[in-house]
Amino acid sequence: MRHSNGPREGEFITIKSYKHDGSLHRTWRDTMVLKTSENALIGCNDHTLVTESDGRRWVTREPALMYFHKHYWFNIVTMIRDNGVSYYCNLASPVVLDKEALKYIDYDLDVKVFPNGEKRLLDVDEYEEHGKKWSYSPQTDKILKHNVRILVDWINNRKGPFSKEYVEIWYNRYLELSRRQ
Repeated sequence: MRHSNGPREGEFITIKSYKHDGSLHRTWRDTMVLKTSENALIGCNDHTLVTESDGRRWVTREPALMYFHKHYWFNIVTMIRDNGVSYYCNLASPVVLDKEALKYIDYDLDVKVFPNGEKRLLDVDEYEEHGKKWSYSPQTDKILKHNVRILVDWINNRKGPFSKEYVEIWYNRYLELSRRQ
């Protein structure tokens, strides 16, 4: 995940999601990098400007840890709210990081995990519609369905971003780095 010139812990990056046809879907400004490794990047943002493909803009309401991996076809947003931690998991291509932004293709399917542990698979209709419109290959469909199973296993076993320890460690690291800014 790390490229030769950074980003380094405490620096800010932009995140851009695209659709299968190459069109820009959504942009998040100012995500603080908490950790980079060869395969993964963990970041955090809070009250971050988000710009939609139609130009509409809004600001996130709570701190969110972001987990990206260069081999898995999903990314995980951990939302830290007053009523507990919830997750929004995007089924998406593995990420690419360049000098402009961290980038991925959003494949519509999402898994939402509520503070009580309830899971919901979202946007199945959108996935089917876009799959026809943009001719998702059978291989892409197979990869995405396989990664849904991996993701659900992580959720059920509280692996990685779904563990209480992960949330505490990385949110506290974000607060520590923010105080230094």
